[in-house]
Amino acid sequence: MNKSAGVLLGIVVAIGAISAGGAWYTGTKLEGVLNTALVDANKELTAAMVGSNGTASVELVSLERGVFSSTAHYRLKGDGELFGGEPVELLFVDHIEHGPLPASRLFSLKWLPVMATSHYELEKTPLTEKWFAATKDASPLKGAVNIGYDQSTNGTLELLPLEMALDDKSSVKFSGLNLDVAATAQAQKLKADGYMDSLKLTTVSQDQAPVQIELNGLTLASNLAKSTYGYYTGDNTVELTSSKTTFGPKQQVLGLNKLEIKNQTEESGTSASGRADYKVGEVTFNGKTLGSAQMAMSLKNLDIPSTMSLMQIYQTKLQPYEKAAAEAAAAGQPAPELNLTPQENAQVKAGLEKLLAGGPQFALENLSFTTANGESRANLVLDLTKPSNMDLPPDQLVRQLIALLDINLQVSKPMLIDLLSVQAQMDGQTDAKTIVDQATATSDMFSTMATGTQLATLDGTNVVSKLHYANNQVEFNGQKMTVEQFVGFVMGKLGGAGVVQ
Repeated sequence: MNKSAGVLLGIVVAIGAISAGGAWYTGTKLEGVLNTALVDANKELTAAMVGSNGTASVELVSLERGVFSSTAHYRLKGDGELFGGEPVELLFVDHIEHGPLPASRLFSLKWLPVMATSHYELEKTPLTEKWFAATKDASPLKGAVNIGYDQSTNGTLELLPLEMALDDKSSVKFSGLNLDVAATAQAQKLKADGYMDSLKLTTVSQDQAPVQIELNGLTLASNLAKSTYGYYTGDNTVELTSSKTTFGPKQQVLGLNKLEIKNQTEESGTSASGRADYKVGEVTFNGKTLGSAQMAMSLKNLDIPSTMSLMQIYQTKLQPYEKAAAEAAAAGQPAPELNLTPQENAQVKAGLEKLLAGGPQFALENLSFTTANGESRANLVLDLTKPSNMDLPPDQLVRQLIALLDINLQVSKPMLIDLLSVQAQMDGQTDAKTIVDQATATSDMFSTMATGTQLATLDGTNVVSKLHYANNQVEFNGQKMTVEQFVGFVMGKLGGAGVVQ
């Protein structure tokens, strides 16, 4: 053996010895690491289940520890509406390679040391045997996770493709889904990216008409960080290339193309803000293009401590009351009384006062629908403030609660004509001139009624209505008046709407 070969052999032996020692050390620490991870996971599950009328938890069933690898078994328990109203148990097996150099990482040329690499998968049980049958007895849910010495994790989750009957009237065809996930220690920061090619669900409606839902090109992305108060802030994005829903006795088809949903939350001191944006690039019906749609909403100046205090009352009192009231209504019995203790009433009042003192604002920044010839849109801004006294009569309380209300509504007559023309074609009409004439007449009638009541004005081809309220003064379509005058004006116009020609 030459000198260089001897040096190489020595390096290999040294690495093997170090790896074996590290693997043994990892094995002795593994159970503590797993138990800590499960405690953190159960905290997150509890938080995620808030408002769902259900529970979920995961537990370590067993751990068979070896020198270079270990095998763990977990049980996930769920109960409540999210799980179909019946208790559910899912079992997972986890084959764990000890660090610092797990064989699977060496074979894939990933030589950065890790504490362990986990290879987990769903186990076959009576509950999941149909799922396994649809994937030819391969585990339909599996993945791998690398655990760093700093307690950070990164890994994958995979749902296998399948095609199966759900019951005698329903079936599903699924392309599979892949998700990459990374987290820092205690999941203080989370990143996730996923993709699904297609999903097709076939079933029947209550009137036994066939229903088919198709989703294509689903992309998921999240970039989150845990806030000072324990919830996650950051960005979530969902994009869908297309969806198609076929329904009804005539098997009509609603199509949505280029869907995008984005939401963002931020925290600044004791205040939170957030926004959500929804876009549909193209809406079609029975193959005919209707237009595109957008909606954007925002929430600002939300006091976090008071909101969490009110949520605590909601979870412990209002949510159980809502469930009991619904059950009573289903049984034809009167709803139970909602009883709050003096301390709980005081908590609600204090929480509301603090929340309103922060000046929360809700805004519907954009709600619009656009066709080839026009766009209709609406927006709204509502600023709230703390009243001088929470025990004021309702009319006075509302006036003091609202610091500002701004509403703008625009309905495009050409857009109405576009939609009414498509509807006429769907109803079987074929004469182009008749279709346009009828759609135009209906659009003109709407415009005449809206402007005739003075609840709207005509701006070019748009029917417009504007309302601005602040400091107990109303400005409606350019007319300034008091709240009392405005209420009287609207009631009078609505009362006479039926006689407008």
